[in-house]
Order: sequence, then C-alpha cells, then structure tokens
Amino acid sequence: MKIEPSGQACGATVHGIDLAGELSAEILADIHEAWLAHKVLAFAGQKMDDDALERFSLAIGEFGDDPFFDPIEGRKNIAAIQREADETSPLFAEQWHSDWSFMPEPPKATCLMAVEIPPIGGDTMFCDQGAAFAAMPEERKDELRQIRAIHSARRGYAPDGLYGDNDKGRSMAIKPGEAALATHNHPLIKPHPETGEEVLFFSISYTIGFEGHSDEDAMTLLIDLHQWCEQECFHYRHKWEPDMLVMWDNRCLNHKATGGYEGYRRELHRTTIAA
Repeated sequence: MKIEPSGQACGATVHGIDLAGELSAEILADIHEAWLAHKVLAFAGQKMDDDALERFSLAIGEFGDDPFFDPIEGRKNIAAIQREADETSPLFAEQWHSDWSFMPEPPKATCLMAVEIPPIGGDTMFCDQGAAFAAMPEERKDELRQIRAIHSARRGYAPDGLYGDNDKGRSMAIKPGEAALATHNHPLIKPHPETGEEVLFFSISYTIGFEGHSDEDAMTLLIDLHQWCEQECFHYRHKWEPDMLVMWDNRCLNHKATGGYEGYRRELHRTTIAA
C-alpha cells in the first residue's frame, strides 16, 4: 500500500491495494491510520461492484442512516448520487456541509464509489475544519468554544426546501419531508473522538442558528465562519477518476460538489458509516 499525499490541506491517494479482495486486520489498521492522518483517502484502480462496496463499508463500521435518500433497487444501504446528461435541476450538494450533521449522532464516514465519471468537471471540494479552527486567534477560539450550533435539514429537505416539493426533473431518489424541520444542537467546537483535534462543526447548509443568539446575530456569525473557512489554504480539491473509491471523515471535514460536466452523465454509489 502506497500513500500519496495531495499536497493540499488534507487528502491522499492510496495505490497498490484491492479493496474488493479480502483485507487483513493489519491492512485495515493501516487504512484507518492513514484515514485519520489525511482525513480523505482516494483509492485508485478499484474494480468494485455493489457487493464489494458493502463489504468494504462494513469493514470500516456499521451502516448509518440516510434519512432523505431512497436506496438503489435491491439494496438497503447504497444510494446513487447521480445526474443525467440533460438534467437541468440545480446541482445537488453544491454548498458546504458535513453529511447529516443535523442528526443526534452524525455519521463518522462516507464512502463514494465511482460508477460513471464524466471526462471533465465534477470535482469534490473538502474543507479541513480542524485546520480552519487551529488558524484562529486564541481569543476567538475561546469565544467559539462556548457556543452551541443549531443544525437542521430544513433548508434542503423540508417540503419547501431546495430539494422539496418544487424540485422537478431530478434523477436522484431524494425523499423530502416534514422530518427535515427537526433540529439538533451540537457544540460549535467539537473534539474529534479519535484524534482529539478540535474542529469547527457547522455548515452553511445545515446550521440554522446558535443557542442564545438572535436570528440576526446568528446569521452574522454563520457568514463570518463560512467566509473564514472559504480560504483556499484549508481546502482540498478532489479530482475523480474511473474506478476510484473515496472515503472521508465527516467529523472533521465539510465538503461540497462542483459542476462543470454539462452534457455528461455522472453516477457514484454512496454508503454512510455510523458514528
């Protein structure tokens, strides 16, 4: 197994391993160590069907819930992240977020397996939320450690949300509903449960307020944090290849989709790994 760091804020590409084959406890431990170190791992040259994707995902942890996706036919734990060549609906997941951060126990990891990759565009952006917090002045860190953020899926998945009742012509199997109106609060600064690194746990997609803050003050703080994390020094731009699997750590990263592949079809199969 050879690990090639991205040279950016986080991320690495792994060569020389077959994830579809049987993985020893030693190899899995090496993968886990590299994953904690680099936060995003891209495994190149993988020939994995859905059975293999499920086996590898279960080697990482138990399946988590995907509350607003329907799975692909014949599977309970694989969702298709897809867009047809002629699709005109707004790009899915193009705002920064950590997957399902509005849940009481958000998932620790997401795996995406390339099924159909366009020849251009479709990069996935990652933001190292630990690096972003570490770069702040100490006084600012102390202020943020006292705050709890209010998370909700309502902006995207409520009936009147971006992917709600008025979202037409989308090929993805999204299932919006009233459950998206629920909220759950998390510390704005969360220590990573395995590394202890303090990270900014918020996003422009799922954070709708902060405890003890007026709506106006909460929006000001949200925009301020968002703009801080928009700095390129905290980012990793992942370029997809055919036969590639990517896994990332939702506990310390935000991510978002990018477009630029109009006229081409794109499909990835996703599993969610519980905390």
